[in-house]
This record gives sequence, structure tokens and C-alpha cells, in this order.
Amino acid sequence: MLIPSTTPNETQQRMIARGYGMFIHFGINTFNDTEWSDGTLPVESYAPPAVDVDSWVKNARDCGMKYIILITKHHDGFCMWDTDTTDYGVKYSKNPTDVVAEAAKACEKYGVQLGLYYSLWDRHELCYSDHEAYIRYMETHLTELLGGRYGKVVELWFDGGWDKKASDWGLERLYALAKKLQPHIAVGVNCTIGRYLSKNTNNSVYWPENYKEGMPMRYFPSDFRLLDPMFPPKDDPKLYRHASKTYYLPFEATICIRDMRNWFWDPHYCDDPLVDTSFIVEKYEQLIGQQNCLVVNVAPNTNGVQEPADIERLKEVRSVLEEKGLM
Repeated sequence: MLIPSTTPNETQQRMIARGYGMFIHFGINTFNDTEWSDGTLPVESYAPPAVDVDSWVKNARDCGMKYIILITKHHDGFCMWDTDTTDYGVKYSKNPTDVVAEAAKACEKYGVQLGLYYSLWDRHELCYSDHEAYIRYMETHLTELLGGRYGKVVELWFDGGWDKKASDWGLERLYALAKKLQPHIAVGVNCTIGRYLSKNTNNSVYWPENYKEGMPMRYFPSDFRLLDPMFPPKDDPKLYRHASKTYYLPFEATICIRDMRNWFWDPHYCDDPLVDTSFIVEKYEQLIGQQNCLVVNVAPNTNGVQEPADIERLKEVRSVLEEKGLM
């Protein structure tokens, strides 16, 4: 269980020390020109001729990044690892490569740490509306992903929590299971801070730019704050409240390398401008200086590789950071 504290615990210290990573969105959406899909896209539409995960992780290493966060299941419910819990995943596609396994192998090879993204929201799974049955479904997934098959996993990024009440996700159970399987894993839930409000309510008071010390935690337990793709204020407060107790929470911010909007690759991806080197450097300086973290999303294309221009931009960022003595 998360212990109240006004300073970073050991897990948070390790996360802060990692600091800079690569977000990698790749899945069935990559092949259907969409950011979000509803779980009805045909499995056979996921058809990469190859999946060069090794190059993704090598790129992260070469750009000065210490970890990756890999999509394992987005809101569509399509599973990127070898699982028998559903027939909606890579195992039943034209290319059954276990992408998580390949990422774990490459992380070991290149000395990069492995983090995983998992969507709570699932628009395909039939048991989704049965809260208890779906919690058990997620527990099976987390056991597969964190139970040793893929080695050490340092971060678990939950997303999509807005689709149900915070109390319906069984987060205490999921958090406890993750910690049992990976004792030093950092667990976060997107839109961490705030009170539960309906989907149609304006939540801007709890956007990162408006964070104030003592604000409530919407999703508990969480080891760090998330709300993408936004950034905390310059005087970012670290202390937040749940059940009258105070918790220290660093923030992990995200940048999409293409115009701040592309998570998955699409046919128009390369028409969107790259984010300026100076912008990434500025945000790196701010976030690392605040004892927060930054991840930059680089989407592999339908050939299973990342666009060369994306990687060149991040190498430019590394060069500037090295010149400044920041890396």
C-alpha cells in the first residue's frame, strides 16, 4: 500500500533518476488511420511485414533515453503480447510477434529500462460492463505482463480511467498485484489529480497548469501524476491528499514528436511538422529540474520502424543537452 510521505520514496527516487524516456504507440490503430478505435477493427488489419522492436529500443538508447513506455493494450482492447485471454490481439493476427517480449529482449540488450502502458478502458472485451469480472480480466493480464515472463518492468502507465467511476476499477487490487509481482514498479493513472466528475464536466481546475498543493487524488493509489499532453507549472507542487493523508507525487509529462498530436502513425504522419528541438530541450530542463520526468512519443510506422527524421530530431536534442551539460 502507498505510504503517506512528504518526500519521494525509493520507487519515486528511481523514477526521478530515470528522468527521460520514449513513449511508443504501436498497435491495430497504426494500420487503420486512427488514434482511438472502438474494438471492432478486424484483427487481420494488423499486418506489419516486420516489427523491428530492436531498432525502437536502440533509438531510445542512442537519443539518451533511459527507459521506454510501450503500449500493451490501448482503448480498443487489442493485446500486443501473447495472451489466451482474448482472440483480439497479435497472437491471432497476420504477424503474431509478441511485441512486449521483443521489447523486453531489446531493453536487456541495450541497457534500457522497460515500462508498460495498459488501458483500463476496453472497448472490445465483453465482460467490461461487469466490474468484478473485468477486474479479474485485468488481473490476469497484469500477471502475464508483470509476472516474470518479460523480466523487470519499472513503470506501469494506466489510461482511460475516465470511462467509469474511479471506485469501479479496483485500483487498490491492481496496484497491490503490480507491487507483488514487481516490488519496485512505479504505477500511475492518467488524470491522477482531481475529484470524480462526470465526463461532460469541465475539469480544467485540475489541469496540471493549475495544480496546487493539497489537491485531491482522483485515482488512488498512484505513485506519480499523469495528465497528457500537459505540463505542470514552474513552481510544481508535489504534495497531494487522499483520505486526509498527504502523498508525494512526481509528474510524468509527454510530448508527441509530430506536432504534439500524433500518438499512432497514420498516412499523414510525415506531413505534420516535427516539434522544435528548442521546445523539447526547454521542457526537459523544466521537468528534470523539478524532479519530474519527460517521455517523447515516437510512433513506428506500418513497416514496423520509426521515421528516421523523428530520431534525428531527438539526436539533435541530445546534442544540445550534452552541450548544456544536462545529459
